[in-house]
Amino acid sequence: MNALDRMIAAVSPVHALKRAKARRGLEIMDSGYGNSGASHTKKSLMGWLYGGGSAKEDIQDNLSTLRQRSRDLYMGVPLATGALKTCRTNVVGTGLRLKSQIDYEALGIEESEARNLERLIEREFALWADSPACDLERLDNFYELQQLAFLNWLMSGDVLATLPVTKRVNMPYDLRICLIEADRLSNPNGLADPHIVGGVETNAAGEVVAYHISKHHPLSYDMTETGWTRVEAWGKRTGRRNVLHIMNRERIGQRRGVPFLAPVIEALKQLGRYTDAELVAAVVSGMFTVFIEKESASSENPFGEVIPEEAQVDAEDDSTIELAPGAIVDLNEGEKAHDMNPGRPNTAFDGFVVAICRQIGAALEIPYELLVKSFNSSFTASRGALLEAWKMFRMYRTWLAADFCQPIYEEWFAEAVAKGRIPAPGFFTDPIRRKAYTTAEWNGPAQGLLNPVQEVSAAEKRVQNGFSTRAREAVEMNGSDYYRNVAQLRREEKELKEAQGNVEGPQTGSGSNQPAE
Repeated sequence: MNALDRMIAAVSPVHALKRAKARRGLEIMDSGYGNSGASHTKKSLMGWLYGGGSAKEDIQDNLSTLRQRSRDLYMGVPLATGALKTCRTNVVGTGLRLKSQIDYEALGIEESEARNLERLIEREFALWADSPACDLERLDNFYELQQLAFLNWLMSGDVLATLPVTKRVNMPYDLRICLIEADRLSNPNGLADPHIVGGVETNAAGEVVAYHISKHHPLSYDMTETGWTRVEAWGKRTGRRNVLHIMNRERIGQRRGVPFLAPVIEALKQLGRYTDAELVAAVVSGMFTVFIEKESASSENPFGEVIPEEAQVDAEDDSTIELAPGAIVDLNEGEKAHDMNPGRPNTAFDGFVVAICRQIGAALEIPYELLVKSFNSSFTASRGALLEAWKMFRMYRTWLAADFCQPIYEEWFAEAVAKGRIPAPGFFTDPIRRKAYTTAEWNGPAQGLLNPVQEVSAAEKRVQNGFSTRAREAVEMNGSDYYRNVAQLRREEKELKEAQGNVEGPQTGSGSNQPAE
């Protein structure tokens, strides 16, 4: 209590008590975040309109708009298209390839036997994965389906895949992949059910138990087939996964995914509008048109009709007047043409766009250099940008492998074992043996080398010091398989020695210039 409070307390204890209570209340209100981000008294924050809700209110209720705007940006704004395709190309590329990694210790078999079994598995899987027969629509092979699923995951927020079984001629495997666009996963007839959110049904414990998939696309004009199909997430008797729901959750309780471009939709749209406006202004400034003003009335064609109708952009619109490069326009009496100089090209355009692109890239975890494919900085800066981007690419690749590639591979493996094409004793009876047989790596496109000499030297040192392996470095450097490289080198060395022997052989024969013994 300060001196003033003590004087007030001596005269009026009641007022002194009120002052003490008010001061204490201010101390509580202005403590911690209440004095910064949560302050209600700072003028800089008093005008902040905010609000929030659960994952359903914040995400699910806005998903339809987010999806459609994200797709519109992909189809109409080059920067948005580039961002999604950059992720698609670096994460998936030509496809994530299977590298079987059998846990031979858990199976109690020799390493050589495991290597032979791995080669058999990869050969059998390639028979199915390399053919469009793996696709229910019979259009894409397994690797093309990967890029289609991943691109739709980014564009729409999530994507579904079911695993039906269909027999086909000349294909020993019946497993098929059916991709389903995110819009078709929805509540039946818009039903408001607390246990069904965005078509995802959960039980009382919050476990996902079923998916409600519409037979028609909700944005399609074709309504010939309507209705919903309830597909259980897991088979009751077999425990088999019936639906693969590929998404990235960012909120607890979230049931549907958010489009990749959602945080930067407004920035991308405004940037697209600005770019279009600058492009139109630059085109207009390039139209060199001559206007002839006369003192008396003219009988020539009226203003704007000197451009042939077939050359006009919107000839049917009488409210527009068009210019053309090199056109000569005859004006009537009293008409004057005023010079309009748009000042294009705009010297500030590039700097402004670069600044906005840097912010968009930061939100999407794509460095500016990679986002616009411009590597004008130093080697160190460019390499740092690529390394930072590849942290995100590897994360998405791991998720795609875990949520899409690996579950499909395990379903295929089960069919291969059931049909006797792959020997795997104990696969259906022991979960440990099942996991040991299906352990695998999924390798995609390599990062690429900015300075091959330095990076190869660094890889050699990592292997020599035990920080890495030759197999891992081969995958990281160019996406190849170390064991296949060694086998190929062995064959090449053998053939090279044989070729060299054939060349050297005639020199020591009867036709040589060496004197006879």
